[in-house]
Amino acid sequence: MKHFILIFISSLLVNLGAFAHNAHEHIHANQNERHWTSGNKHLTGALSFMKNGMVHIERKHDVISVPYATLSEMDRAYVDKRYEMIRRFNLPHNQHINTPISYDVHNEIPIALILIGIVFLSGALILQTYAPRLAMMSLLAFIGLFGYGFNTGYEALTMVQTNPLTIDSAFTPFKSEVVTSWDTKYFRVGSIGIAKTHEMMKGITAWQQQVPIPQCYLNGNAWSIPLNPVMAQNSIPVDQKHFTRGAIAIAINGIPIFNPYTNTGIDAFLDGQLDDFGGHSGRADDYHYHIAPLHLYAFTSTAKPIAYAFDGFAIYGALEPDGSAMKTLDSHHGHADASGVYHYHGTSAAPYMIASFAGEVTEDSTFQLIPQAAAKGVRPALTPLKGATITALTPNGMNSGYGLKYTLNGQTYSIDYSWTPQGNYTYVFNDQNGNRTNNYKGNSICTIPTTSVHEGNIKPDLSYDGQTIRIMLNNDMQSLLAMHLYDVQGRLIKTLQGEIMPLNGIQGGVYFLKLSPLNTMHSIVHKP
Repeated sequence: MKHFILIFISSLLVNLGAFAHNAHEHIHANQNERHWTSGNKHLTGALSFMKNGMVHIERKHDVISVPYATLSEMDRAYVDKRYEMIRRFNLPHNQHINTPISYDVHNEIPIALILIGIVFLSGALILQTYAPRLAMMSLLAFIGLFGYGFNTGYEALTMVQTNPLTIDSAFTPFKSEVVTSWDTKYFRVGSIGIAKTHEMMKGITAWQQQVPIPQCYLNGNAWSIPLNPVMAQNSIPVDQKHFTRGAIAIAINGIPIFNPYTNTGIDAFLDGQLDDFGGHSGRADDYHYHIAPLHLYAFTSTAKPIAYAFDGFAIYGALEPDGSAMKTLDSHHGHADASGVYHYHGTSAAPYMIASFAGEVTEDSTFQLIPQAAAKGVRPALTPLKGATITALTPNGMNSGYGLKYTLNGQTYSIDYSWTPQGNYTYVFNDQNGNRTNNYKGNSICTIPTTSVHEGNIKPDLSYDGQTIRIMLNNDMQSLLAMHLYDVQGRLIKTLQGEIMPLNGIQGGVYFLKLSPLNTMHSIVHKP
């Protein structure tokens, strides 16, 4: 019997070793020799290095060079990832980068776990008669293995892959006001944060003395919707503590949607802080909603969502996507449809849209959801003006500002404000304190492209003449382009919005150029 036990344990170890060996070989192959696609050509080899837009692939007896732009999307992603690893490896030891850690779910893991589990159970049943203690140890080991497999399987089963074209179609009615793009991880929505389909601010009875100005929610500051949402095992509530700063969703007209509760913990709607469409301006003069923008169904169909939450799930109104009556809502303020895909519903009563996130989200130390676009104001934030009621917000004749009127103690007052393309702001006040004019300097006003772009399909044309880097994209993403230049130690040397980067004053050497929002990395050998 002792011989039998030894044979059983040996067989088990061999099976485990074979599984581990196969996994190791799989990883090893991915990191070295792999299959490449360049245009219509297919080749096999290992990545050697990339220089001047050419990827050098080492084969058994030679090294072949292929243009980076001709590689398949998967191959370009592999090259970018490898160069990012090199950059991080070369960072100084005292410099840290905080990045989220993600794990790939491989189909072979659950299968292997099942096979190993069968071995464990079979052995345990046989040993129960001859070696009870060893049988119990085997059973405990199996339970632990099963737990790991269940957790991995849960993650795989609760992950949804959203077609970016499906999300993009929801924004179609507002393509003059938003720009959309996507990669394999996020669907991005860019806008300037100004609502064009309704009058902003009118109806507010608890005014914070802020007014809407253009923001630049573009490029690396665009709003990000996860394309692979995962149902949360521990949902985070949208309440007076969590997510009171920043947005929790983005409406299809490019206006961010905040928590119904303000950063002071007050229900903004019940307090009279919102206009007739559920929005107001924040401390950075940034316009945003605090409740579901149900009015957007005047511009789209019930089959389309009116917004997307930042856990990746769609938000509909009072009807189901098929036009039927809204079904019973769960504790998150939503439910799954017939195909098992989750969505939220907006209502006119609290919690208005999202009671708690059904999907996984990340919040920072201040309980703000990240990633998060940032608004920038041009003047100091003001305090609430008690008793004031906003009666109108009218655009000026040049579409470069607004005139706001409000009443206070039976008197009518106004603020006329405008901006130039260069970001020069003028505020003219006619209020209870008299007439005055204040001038402020902000960033240049951003413009909105009108074409949706799959970022992975963009092939940038990079040129370098020894003094200047120039990028051409030949599409509407050109206006969103930003360049970030790093040295070989991973230090950011220079960043610039636009397609031209002068290298005046930069020492010669090897540099890495990152293009946003494409998230591509290119090497530059600078020889001034």
